[in-house]
Amino acid sequence: MAEIDDFKQAIQLSIQQQRNYFASSKTRNVDSRIQTLKLLASSIKKHEEEILQALQKDLNKSPQEGYMTEVSMILAEISYHIRHLKKWAKPHKVSTPIYLFPSKSYKYFEPLGVVLILSPWNYPFQLLLSPLVGAISAGNCAILKPSSSSPNINLSIKTVITEVFPEDYVMMIDADREETLTLLSEKFDFIFFTGSPKFGKEVMQCAAQNLTPLVLELGGKSPCIIDKESKINLAARRVVWGKLLNAGQTCIAPDYFFVHKSLEKSFIEALIKNIKEMYGDDLKACPYYPRIINNSAMARLKTYLQDGEIEWGGDTDDTSRYFEPTILSGVSTDSDIMQTEIFGPIFPIMTFEDIEEVVTFVNSRPKPLAFYYFGEPSKGWALIHRTSSGGACVNDVVIHQVNDNLPFGGVGNSGMGKYHGRYSFEAFSNERSIVHSATWIDLVLKYPPFKYFSIVKKVM
Repeated sequence: MAEIDDFKQAIQLSIQQQRNYFASSKTRNVDSRIQTLKLLASSIKKHEEEILQALQKDLNKSPQEGYMTEVSMILAEISYHIRHLKKWAKPHKVSTPIYLFPSKSYKYFEPLGVVLILSPWNYPFQLLLSPLVGAISAGNCAILKPSSSSPNINLSIKTVITEVFPEDYVMMIDADREETLTLLSEKFDFIFFTGSPKFGKEVMQCAAQNLTPLVLELGGKSPCIIDKESKINLAARRVVWGKLLNAGQTCIAPDYFFVHKSLEKSFIEALIKNIKEMYGDDLKACPYYPRIINNSAMARLKTYLQDGEIEWGGDTDDTSRYFEPTILSGVSTDSDIMQTEIFGPIFPIMTFEDIEEVVTFVNSRPKPLAFYYFGEPSKGWALIHRTSSGGACVNDVVIHQVNDNLPFGGVGNSGMGKYHGRYSFEAFSNERSIVHSATWIDLVLKYPPFKYFSIVKKVM
């Protein structure tokens, strides 16, 4: 109990110090924000090798995958903000109705203050620093709380953070679950959380106590439909790539597959062919195949192997946390693997003959973070219009997440709020409405005793 009290006091002091720093207006200057983002990019590049090695230690991500899915995405995000920030941050004039003459109207994005960012372990570098870029771009101070399951990359990130920011501006803390709940009980101006829907509910409950606005980036079971017009080998290659990134531990990975009954056998064969082409015959020895984060996740994934017939794969090694890509056929919609997000390299395959079966099933489940369709584009768009998800791809998977011009986020059970690019800047800002009235004339129409009400009525 004393330890929690000490933690609480330390956090309260840190929050107050950041409030003082924010009140100094040091974060409001746009040129200063741009310079800070440049320093952040420079520090990341300086420590790039260390960062990639840490990702390999925690998740066995190859340097290539670590760079493509984590480091490069943050550098691109920073570059995008640097190029556009001045335009985003200036007041934007909007039209003003005639009855407000002689006034002009503007909208202006102002920083919120002290924000809290909580990130998960699966993309520990990207999912902590991406919202941080938005927080800095918008002019905030930030407290960062990463997952304790990725200790090596946390050390590398802390090196970067302490090199670029004073703690009064941005600080990074370690916290267990109880300490995290204590942290969430404090008053912040904004909370950004990436993680599971289960813990997301707790975060939202804590935020509600202080009426704190928040973004929740959660997950869910993202469906992937392989229709009868699909180019089977192309679909399989793209699916294998998206599903096996980070060994399936990706919130927007295709979670389960509805395959047209006429294509089931050929699709399974194409999956096996493409897995071998990408990772070789001995995946355990392949330097490009990641590992499962911990033994608890391994144990959970192994229970799913009984939920269908293993068509290929199924080999595991607890010591190295190796989980072979596994294709399951004959999966029931009522099985355990179809109840929660898999977050691993298992391909559960179900078949359909009438696409209405798929639409009914998808719409009967919580709204997913992503929706994937392979087949005739017009049919894919028709299904997008009839279903709901945070994002979607037609004839591809995952790639919608890397376009900074698109908002990224969930809907319903898969989250609320959007970020990336301008959407990050806006998420960490208050969109303020301003009316600037001239003083050279003062129309009496609005004042009692309303002598000209008949004119006002016509104008309004």
